[in-house]
Amino acid sequence: MRASLLQIAVVEGESVPARRQRVASLVREQAGADLVVLPELWTTGAFAYESFGAEAEPLEGPTYEVMAKAASDAGVWLHAGSIPERAASDAERAASDPERAASGGSSGAGDGPLDGPLYNTSLVFSPSGELAAAYRKIHRFGFDKGEAVLMGAGSELVTVRLPSTTLGLATCYDLRFPELFRGLVDAGAETLVVPAGWPERRRSHWTLLARARAIEDQAYVLACGTAGTHAGVPQAGHSIVVDPWGEVLAEAGSDEEILTVEFDPAKVGVTREQFPALKDRLLGLDAPRR
Repeated sequence: MRASLLQIAVVEGESVPARRQRVASLVREQAGADLVVLPELWTTGAFAYESFGAEAEPLEGPTYEVMAKAASDAGVWLHAGSIPERAASDAERAASDPERAASGGSSGAGDGPLDGPLYNTSLVFSPSGELAAAYRKIHRFGFDKGEAVLMGAGSELVTVRLPSTTLGLATCYDLRFPELFRGLVDAGAETLVVPAGWPERRRSHWTLLARARAIEDQAYVLACGTAGTHAGVPQAGHSIVVDPWGEVLAEAGSDEEILTVEFDPAKVGVTREQFPALKDRLLGLDAPRR
């Protein structure tokens, strides 16, 4: 299986529409790959908090349309990174679908008019350009500021079945929470995909945590970061692909780069059979006595 991680730089002075078109062109150039992965919040920059509200879009907004077309043109599975999604408010959903609202149902992420909460939402497209999955980031970074207060938290684990592997979706700060990844493995994930806007000052954590998640979950980790500087915050870059034994198959530098790697999805099953550590997990342990 061939995967290409597009370590995009958020270039100062480049408009969001221009960046969409530039990145779409890069995606099209990956025709022949099985999977293409983009970083977190590459339209705005992960630390450009003041831009989140202004650039927020519905799930099926401009980025969705451009990336769906690029995936179809290239004939690839595309993890299109994440966008600042503005969902419809409860009142708007009720106005657009009174019957569903009365029954307590939801019209789905991003449906209807837009005056609701923001989410950091990842999009995955099939080679035909159909939306295969959307994942709202569960762990928001910021410690009571920034993303942590500007965006809502997702609540669902998301996996995507490809012909040769099952993807488990996570985003950036999620990488610090191993229980999320164990949940994805329990749901069948074999390849863990992590788009990010990780800062340079904690780059050592980025690569260490990517390897740790691969080792403890006996899965591939495809972690795609950004390059350049976001709102004054230098980015780590160093997108990385790690195999189920924790070996680094490929690692990018700090500048904008396309990292392409061949890997064998069957190695996940072989690793889990040869070293069946996951079978020894003990769940539901009693709390310590005091």
